[in-house]
Formats: sequence, C-alpha cells, structure tokens
Amino acid sequence: MIIGVPKEIAPGERRVALVPDSVKQLVGLGPEVVVESGAGVEAGFEDTAYAEAGARIVEGAAEALAADLVLKVQMPGESAAGHEVDSLREGGALISFLKPLDQTDVTERLAARGTTAFSMELMPRITRAQSMDALSSQSTIAGYKSVLMAADQLPRIFPMLVTAAGTLQPARLLVVGVGVAGLQALGTAKRLGAITYGYDTRAVVREQVESLGARFVELDLDAGDSEDSGGYAKAQSEEFYQRQRAELGKHVAASDVVITTALVPGQPAPLLIEADAVRAMRPGSVIVDLAAEKGGNCELTRADENVLDSGVTIIGHTNLPAEVPAHASQMYGKNLVTFLDHLLEEGVLTLDFEDEITGGAVVTHAGQLVNERLGGSLPKAETAPDASGAEGEEG
Repeated sequence: MIIGVPKEIAPGERRVALVPDSVKQLVGLGPEVVVESGAGVEAGFEDTAYAEAGARIVEGAAEALAADLVLKVQMPGESAAGHEVDSLREGGALISFLKPLDQTDVTERLAARGTTAFSMELMPRITRAQSMDALSSQSTIAGYKSVLMAADQLPRIFPMLVTAAGTLQPARLLVVGVGVAGLQALGTAKRLGAITYGYDTRAVVREQVESLGARFVELDLDAGDSEDSGGYAKAQSEEFYQRQRAELGKHVAASDVVITTALVPGQPAPLLIEADAVRAMRPGSVIVDLAAEKGGNCELTRADENVLDSGVTIIGHTNLPAEVPAHASQMYGKNLVTFLDHLLEEGVLTLDFEDEITGGAVVTHAGQLVNERLGGSLPKAETAPDASGAEGEEG
C-alpha cells in the first residue's frame, strides 16, 4: 500500500501532514510513504530528513495524490493543475480536515470520485480516540499563539513590574469560550504574568479554569444543557445570546485583552461581543477572535484582517496553527499515525464501519455520503479492502 503526502496548496498553509518522525513510525506499520519534494520545508523539515526516515521523495504533486491513501492537512483545493480531487486515485482514500459540515461541494466531489474520505473534524471525542483528536491538538497551538499575538499588539507588558521608574500594573486578559484553545490561552497568559479570567456557558469547566490560576466569570444566565454528547457547546436561543452580550460586555470593557473561541459545529460563530462593548474598552486593547473563520464572536471581526476601531485592535486570523508549523505538524502527524494504526492491519487498510472511530470519522465511501451526522448511512463492515473498495485484497 502506498501513502502519499502532497505539499499543501492553501494560501498561508505552512503545515505538512507528516513529519519525518511520523514517516518512520508509519513505514514501520507496513506501507510505503511517498512525499512530494518541498512538502515540509515551510515547517522546517527538509526532503533529506524524510528520505532518511524511509520516505520516497517525488517531484510534483501528481504521484503523491495518486497514492492508495492520501494524507493532507487542508481539504483538497484548486491548483494550477486543476482540482486536487480530480488527481486522486479513483476509489482511493483520503484523510484530512474536510469541513464536511460547511464545504459540501468538496464532499460531493469526493463521493463522485469514489473516494473513501475521513474527516479529522469528525473524530469522536472518546477516550480511545484522544490521541487521534486533531481538533484538540491544533486548538492547543492556536490558543498558545493567540496570546503571543495579543502580547505583540498590546502597547503594555503582561506582568506586573516594580521598578525604580515606577510600578507597572499587570494586563487583564479574558478568555471567552474555555475549550482546548481557551485553556491553553489561559495557561500561556498566566505564565506571561497577566491576570486571567475565563468564561464559558458550561459550568463544568470552572474547575479547569481555576486550576490554571484564572478566575471563572459567572453571568446571571441560565444556560441549561449547554454541552452536547461530544463535549462541544450547544447553540443557545437568540434571547439567551442577547442577555449574554449585555452581561459579558461589562467584563470585556474591563479587559486589556480578550480572546474568543466560541464555536458551534456546523453553524456560524455566535455573536458574543457587540461593537459598543469594543468601543468601551481602553484604547490599545486587543481582541483575538479564534472564531473568525465562521464569522467571528465579535461584531467587528473581519476574517484574516486586523481591524482597528476606537483604538482597539481586533485580530481575525483564521489559521493560527499554520503560524507554528513545526509543532503543529508534529502533533497532527501523531494524530494521523495513531488513526492509521487503528485502520491498518498488516499494512492494509481495513474498514470496520461499525467501529465507533472508523464510522464516526468517515464521510464518503463507494460513491456515497455515509456519515450519519451528515445525513448518510454507514455501510456494513468491510475487511482488508484495496484502494478501490473491493473486499479481501491488499492495496
């Protein structure tokens, strides 16, 4: 079986699906690994390192994309040579972030190609799949980087300093939405010396917030059952959001830095910070909106732009993990290798759709949309398929 790793073509994407250490682990499972020349350069990994790890280096993306199984970071996209989906082997397999709840056109193209496609966003949040959870690994990087970006923009330092020239008061940082990214942001900001606060509709995260030395912000709101079975925040009513914005605005105005991370799978980001709340902040304050790609939690957020309004900077970067490509790629590669260790038997892709992990992450198979969350129905289990989906043969 041949596994291909093409260079990412999405603008600004510096990550790579596998790092050399991941290649070495994967080769140990049986497959041959083909890496497009230059695929890891922007993340700090040269072709020679991949070759030493056991990969075969190829020029151009064609051979890597035509492999039995293709590993990518971003979903397939349009290149100078055409759409990447059209270069995939018919009936082959793909694992990457696919945004299946948002980008149905790519999902439809994959189904038409007969691709067995797995979306890393759909990895179930269960104990067995923790080491495969790429959303969490990349959110960890995003939370860390968001604090550094805020510190760089803020015209003050984070820690309190007592000097001969006077006392410098510490910065006050608020995280709205305390998931993986939010917790990492709180921990990073605390290490830099800021006074930290965390808010979430899920009261269950209070202990986690306080364990990082932050104060949990309580609003006079009834969020009810605010968490779904997968551990994600549930959408609330518009009335709830209106009251939340009014209450939250007071805490936003008192903060030097606000980092927002609130997302609901398959829906636009909830609006949590209105323009008036931003304009009540002290000039020089910073908001980093990690939900910018889905419209943003702040009313003034613009995707991939830094907006300056009333002296407040709102950062809408949509791909912070790509700004720390070495460690982001290392973590993502580990997620993929662990997932493949689950899918492979003696170097052959084995699909048991009744398995919670395999069935939870698959999106398309044999020309059909098969993920139950997307309205499809899972097929019966298959054993040792080749790349075209036939049973009982090696790929």
